[in-house]
Amino acid sequence: MSNQIEFFLIVILLVISCLLVALIISRQMKKEVLGQIKKSHEQYEINYLINEIKEMMFQLTTQHFTGYSQTNEIYKREITKRVQLKKALKGCSNGSYEDKAYIVDFICDLLKNYYITKEDVDHVIYFNKPGFLTSKDKFDILMMIYYKEYKGQGLSKLIERESWYLPKHIEGEELPVYTITKEQVEESYYNHHINLSYDEKIAVIAQRIYESYKGFGAVDKIRDMDIDGVSGGVSGVIDTEMLDNINPIKDFDKYPRNYESIWIFYKGKSVHLSFLSFGSERELKRVCQGIYRYNKAGQLSEDVGYKVNEMKDGSRVVVVRPPFSESWAFFVRKFHLKNIELDELIKAPGHEMLIDLLRYLMKGGRITSITGAQGSGKTTLLMAMIRHIYPTLTLRIQEMAFELNLRKLYPKRNILTFKETDNVSGQEGLDLQKKTDGTVNILGEIATDEISVLMLQMAQVASLFTVFTHHGKTVSDLVLSLRNSLLKCNVFRDEKIAEEQVVRVLDFNIHLKKDYEGNRFIERITEIVAVSEQVGFSKKYLEDDQDKIVAFMDTMVEYFEKRTRGKTYSERVVIYYENGGYQQGEALTDETVESMLGLMTVDDQAEFKEFLNNTWGSEYAYIYKYG
Repeated sequence: MSNQIEFFLIVILLVISCLLVALIISRQMKKEVLGQIKKSHEQYEINYLINEIKEMMFQLTTQHFTGYSQTNEIYKREITKRVQLKKALKGCSNGSYEDKAYIVDFICDLLKNYYITKEDVDHVIYFNKPGFLTSKDKFDILMMIYYKEYKGQGLSKLIERESWYLPKHIEGEELPVYTITKEQVEESYYNHHINLSYDEKIAVIAQRIYESYKGFGAVDKIRDMDIDGVSGGVSGVIDTEMLDNINPIKDFDKYPRNYESIWIFYKGKSVHLSFLSFGSERELKRVCQGIYRYNKAGQLSEDVGYKVNEMKDGSRVVVVRPPFSESWAFFVRKFHLKNIELDELIKAPGHEMLIDLLRYLMKGGRITSITGAQGSGKTTLLMAMIRHIYPTLTLRIQEMAFELNLRKLYPKRNILTFKETDNVSGQEGLDLQKKTDGTVNILGEIATDEISVLMLQMAQVASLFTVFTHHGKTVSDLVLSLRNSLLKCNVFRDEKIAEEQVVRVLDFNIHLKKDYEGNRFIERITEIVAVSEQVGFSKKYLEDDQDKIVAFMDTMVEYFEKRTRGKTYSERVVIYYENGGYQQGEALTDETVESMLGLMTVDDQAEFKEFLNNTWGSEYAYIYKYG
């Protein structure tokens, strides 16, 4: 009996063991199947493809070629391809369009040859299911289509066609603002009735991979466009503010984050791309840490909280970081390197008169200041005016960062540009210019007291004439700013004498303005005329002591009247903007005309006289004096 019981127990244990083994095998098989399914899904995710492309690039740039001698043609071709790939990978993040295009095309080839077939492409981005596409997906597709047709003008054409430039009212703002919303992007996408080919879909995916691998995130393609600029991290709340116990933000989750902040500067307007985001603080930080790196710009750190640099395409980039700024942010200003003509910039009625005057100011060697707010077009106007300086004159430029790129615009002229560095100050750069055979000095922007002082010194003795930009709002603000710089740098101690020095240097002020709608125009051109402050007293013709005392007292009264007089100069507005066009103002002074004629060629002298007669001749009769 006991043997039977033992037998049954053994059988039961065997059955239980078999069941356990079967259960373990079943679970393992299920786990493997689920792993294969998961892997099959992962291979169509962007992040998976990014990692794969990174690994592939690493292998292609580091692998050793075996089986070939160094004289073999295949070996030589592979080495050449590797060198080209390394060069493009290094240069694509610096603003080089050619290197970027090479890398994006290379990624396209890798995707098509190794990763994504025609049947699988819609698994990566749901091109065939518009309802599943994000706003960024739809915008990227639109950008690919417009770039394919219009190249750098693609974004501008899209904005103009869809009227995205118009202001609109949004919740929380009383006045209309410039913004492009998610709803506008989706409406535009559906209006285009898009049907992409396989190659076009691969191009969209390749761009998405590139912008996270070597590019500048969500703004990568936007930065390539011919717009005035792009910035990020300049609006929205910071995640750390949620931890602020002193001033906590209510309904914090309803506020956009700083990494959801992308703005473009388009035709003088700051436009918010509210549908676009970097996705995370980490991604915004990555973009900020990479976008300024061109030409060994140095390290951005907590001690060095900002960097100003240029990119390979001539764009100016400014990056800031905590604790210097409240959050990570960057600003890219673009200066389109093309043959800019004044008649392309100035088109309002009466522009012919204004353009002619600008041309003659340069040919006549006038010390000219171009003033206005940020984004009003100072740098662009300066680049266009330089065309009308006589080509025989040598140009020396001083900038904080290389923005003008005049040698690319005028490659046959004698031009050399200097900029400030960590080891060479702006003052040292301007001092050096005196020893470089420079005839005309151009200052991209007067931003410090030291540069202001050196500009005044060089305008007096070291160059034929000087052209510079400044942020002064009025002629008075400009004069006071330069005067105060002389006082701060201890060049003068007397305000009146310092002001006299400034107004003796300045000849003309061109003030630019931008209205609320982003329209830019020249508000006025002002001639600055120094008022003589000389006071003379001589006792040679006075024999009586009493007469000498009276004359001395009269001289002292005149002296103190002039010392306490408001301005040491007068402002003559020669052309001004009014009622949508340019109007004729006061005529140029005789002294200015004579000085300008002395610096012009014979042909230009004749044309300048004709211009004066046609513009102001009936009132001032220049034709009789200079004809």
